[in-house]
Amino acid sequence: MGIHVIKMPDIGEGIAEVELVGWHVKVGDTVAEDQPLADVMTDKATVEIPSPVVGRVVALGGEVGQVMAVGGELIRLEVEGEGNVKGEAAAQKPQAAAAPAPAASAPAAAPAPAKADKAPAGGVAGQIAASLQSSAAAPQAPSSRPAAARQAPAAARQPGEKPLASPAVRKRAWDLGIELRYVHGSGPAGRVMHEDLDAYLQGQGAATTARGPAYAERNDEEQVPVIGLRRKIAQKMAESKRRIPHFSYVEEIDVTELEDLRVSLNAKFGESRGKLTLLPLLARAMVIALRDFPQINARYDDEAGQVTRYGAVHIGIATQSDGGLMVPVMRHAETRDLWSMAAEIGRLAQAVRAGSAGRDELSGSTITITSLGPLGGIVTTPVINHPEVGIVGVNRIVERPAFRNGAVVARKLMNLSSSFDHRVVDGMDAARFIQAVRALLEQPALLFVE
Repeated sequence: MGIHVIKMPDIGEGIAEVELVGWHVKVGDTVAEDQPLADVMTDKATVEIPSPVVGRVVALGGEVGQVMAVGGELIRLEVEGEGNVKGEAAAQKPQAAAAPAPAASAPAAAPAPAKADKAPAGGVAGQIAASLQSSAAAPQAPSSRPAAARQAPAAARQPGEKPLASPAVRKRAWDLGIELRYVHGSGPAGRVMHEDLDAYLQGQGAATTARGPAYAERNDEEQVPVIGLRRKIAQKMAESKRRIPHFSYVEEIDVTELEDLRVSLNAKFGESRGKLTLLPLLARAMVIALRDFPQINARYDDEAGQVTRYGAVHIGIATQSDGGLMVPVMRHAETRDLWSMAAEIGRLAQAVRAGSAGRDELSGSTITITSLGPLGGIVTTPVINHPEVGIVGVNRIVERPAFRNGAVVARKLMNLSSSFDHRVVDGMDAARFIQAVRALLEQPALLFVE
């Protein structure tokens, strides 16, 4: 028998390190050739690492959340034959397993106060992890209530199950502010007795308010390591806000005619071509408007001091997944009609939520649309998807009274909340661009005029 060491492969695109986000095996498992061993995350996507050999796992090279260098030891397998490691090296366990990066692994317990001054690990993720550890180390403020009063209430009865008690017990409980459904009844058929109220007060503390509910005080805490996609989001947002001087511009748009058109198109073509949402209509308006504002369909390399303007419009569609926000890319929006855009947006959203979106689907956007749908609020200040220079945010549609030809009528109104990189985009140009989008959305027939 021999030892076969599998190293972190070169995933390409000049990536020097990746984050270990999940193991598919554990020590002692037997693995087959091509069986998935681990999931690692680059800046753009999650990649599955398969086993090139058959063997038994003898050591794992890192912990979930650890950042590992390409070429570093990922896993050790015991295999038939000599393996690829000989001599004393075969008996050594990988250093990564013995000393995982402190910023990435979740703390097993709250750190002692004496260690609170330890310098955090480098990078945004290290600062976040250090912040979590500091929170865990902070002493709790003393409570004026007895210790027993801070315990959770007794197990409640099932919803709708009425506690049994005499009128005198009920009145006393009311005066003390005790909810009888939290009191264990020791009488016949679970009837609540006066001594049960006494026991409840003794266990919960007498700090209840007359004619007020008795709420249990909570002091539970949970330390959540910031790893995987959540860490990438944190790093990306911090980088965007640190590097880019944002300014936001908000404009109200009357989308009454646009919504009427969308409903009509869905009624006529919904079965054959698919249903349209607002997003493809907005994307179409942006494609047309960007022809006159090429400096907004751009990416800024601030290290090289160079702006790249694109003829192609690759629109990022901010999409919420169970793991966090991701931005798949609808490529060459300038070549698509409304239904092609709608189909591609739907496909990308499904891929993101299923975790099957590839690196090429999550990179290369030149401008981004973000929308919270019906939760869109009145105004937002979206963060630019670095290194782009603009992002257009959709707020919810509301019906409000508006003046039209001297009369007050009901109209469907929506705000666009957009942010721009002030190093590249002047405020006047941003305003003109959004006004051009507004004109197209308020006169939707123009969306079909070339």
